[in-house]
Amino acid sequence: MRILLTNDDGIHAEGLAALERIARTLSDDVWIVAPETDQSGLAHSLSLSEPLRLRKISDKHFALRGTPTDCVIMGIRQVMDIRPDLVLSGVNSGSNVADDVTYSGTIAGAIEGTMQGVRSFALSQAYLYEDGARIVPWEVCETHAPALLEKLMVLDLPEGTFLNLNFPNCRPGEVDGAEVTMQGKLAFNLQVDARSDGRGFPYYWLKFGERAGAFIEGTDIHALKHNKISVTPLKLDLTDYSVTDRVARALGYGAQV
Repeated sequence: MRILLTNDDGIHAEGLAALERIARTLSDDVWIVAPETDQSGLAHSLSLSEPLRLRKISDKHFALRGTPTDCVIMGIRQVMDIRPDLVLSGVNSGSNVADDVTYSGTIAGAIEGTMQGVRSFALSQAYLYEDGARIVPWEVCETHAPALLEKLMVLDLPEGTFLNLNFPNCRPGEVDGAEVTMQGKLAFNLQVDARSDGRGFPYYWLKFGERAGAFIEGTDIHALKHNKISVTPLKLDLTDYSVTDRVARALGYGAQV
């Protein structure tokens, strides 16, 4: 089996090294095309106004000056001589749950793999802030991901569907299994931090404040809170079929499919 790895934290990220170790428990044919620099929060974006600079680091290891989406396209269309059987994106430093999946470059890697017709999974590891620093228990995903992926690799998934895997912030032995979940809901709470530079001109940082969530049973954020691995099936089709008839009636048409 041939596996393509990417991420949004960059080619030198600890999570990518963890993902490679995970992937090598499944196959010896592992390729990496990852961003040269951190691309967190860029979602499913393409580089259309800048050239893509590709740098070979070692055998089957490449850094790309581009987004995670660019990386998957380049990996499948340019770097690899044969298409991969599996795309793994991550392991992200921090969970990708609830509404945050729309921002995530990690999720975007799996989206692009799915669009290219390759089975794709996104992996993220929850962490804890301690004394202003991230404490990321990479050993959790490294311990539990291989067996989980072995089961999910052979799953019959509909076209346009991929899986979002989130690992809880706890010790490996404290993980209480895996749970199939739906997206939860987190409070937005994205704030604008206004500052001034040395010449007095304004500039701004976006930052997240405390984020409350509705920890409803069956959601991804509920699973992580209870030390469970969250496995959420996501799909490319964003159509809200529950309101198509209402929209059609508002426009004076008959019922729609």
